[in-house]
Amino acid sequence: MEVIIFLVYFTIGSFILYIVIETAVRKGIDNSIIGQFLEKKYGVKEDKKSFLDDDLDNENKTDH
Repeated sequence: MEVIIFLVYFTIGSFILYIVIETAVRKGIDNSIIGQFLEKKYGVKEDKKSFLDDDLDNENKTDH
């Protein structure tokens, strides 16, 4: 029983840590000098979608 509780907490903690690190790295690259240089040089800012953008809460939203 204790092993199952540990695995649940470990999984949830790892997922939260993944989200925090992914967001920090993405914002860090976008705000860095090299990131701004590449955006200016190629003129395209690719907005990669995260798998979290595909959840059901965002399904009915429309851009106006």
